[in-house]
Amino acid sequence: MTAPPASTPLRTADFDFALPEALIAQSPARPRDAARMLMVGDALCDAGVRDLPTLLRAGDIMVVNDTSVIPARLHARRGAARIEIMLNRAEASGVWHALIRNARRLRAGDVVTIEGAEDCAATVVADPEGGAAMLDFGTDPAVLARALDQAGEIPLPPYIARPDGPRPEDAADYQPIFAERPGAVAAPTASLHFTDALLDALAARGVTRATVTLHVGAGTFLPLRGGDPRAHRLHAEWGEISPEAADAINAARASGGRVVAIGTTALRLLESAVDDTGHIQPFQGLTELFLLPGHRFRTADLLMTNFHLPKSTLFMLVCAFAGTDRMKAAYAHAVAQGYRFYSYGDASLLERAA
Repeated sequence: MTAPPASTPLRTADFDFALPEALIAQSPARPRDAARMLMVGDALCDAGVRDLPTLLRAGDIMVVNDTSVIPARLHARRGAARIEIMLNRAEASGVWHALIRNARRLRAGDVVTIEGAEDCAATVVADPEGGAAMLDFGTDPAVLARALDQAGEIPLPPYIARPDGPRPEDAADYQPIFAERPGAVAAPTASLHFTDALLDALAARGVTRATVTLHVGAGTFLPLRGGDPRAHRLHAEWGEISPEAADAINAARASGGRVVAIGTTALRLLESAVDDTGHIQPFQGLTELFLLPGHRFRTADLLMTNFHLPKSTLFMLVCAFAGTDRMKAAYAHAVAQGYRFYSYGDASLLERAA
């Protein structure tokens, strides 16, 4: 975790803001690139996602996350007790780290059966801790894959109201165009704004693209508790930057191009893989990097991202990247102008603060 010195005041309450419930988007713009986009730099500028090719330059490189959202929410039983499972991160040999509703009902060695799935059960590896547990689904990955297909639900964020469960269109709406590698339980939502037409326009502009992977975990939905953000710990997430992607990003920057992180997930992964000279190194493993005001960014020049929750780790991240005062002003402008917030909402394009 990167944080300011302990002597620097940093309070969770400082990242609060008023948001009318009516501005929380319940469905995406159609088509995806019809969403609005707020440019945030020395000044604020109202634009649209379709303006992105005119806002970027030839030689710039976009860094996108190719993770694919899996139907990670499962309902299970241990005897008469009902358990809700949110798969969070794959471990070795069929073991998953999972967030458990009613975790207090489970102990090491318990077996839970997945409702609505054919012959799928999991063994609790150790006593749950902090509402999470390791679940062993066995060494045959086809068993869990079939259970997810038969009984899994798209894990929409709690602020998207679906009292009867996800709608059929959510399976496509909540999946980015770049999705290739299954493993995320939350979408990298900045990527939800892209279409084939937009990507063609960006390519014609001379903007290139590098692909990385960060499997977004269920911890992204968890609230930040306590008055000091520095006491918060993020759930670790698995990521990878290939040597080819690292070389492409470094070459673009060496040629004078700007690095444009498409989403906070791409940015966190880049900052996890940068060395002291500012070069991106190949990376494969877990990251729990928590980016707070005071962090010195060494990778992206621009960040495209959605509008985030008050007092959330992601609002703190954008404040760290673009400046807290600037982002508070930007969010006040967005509320006043009726921008749509959160996963299915509008976008912003942030310039990194000096």
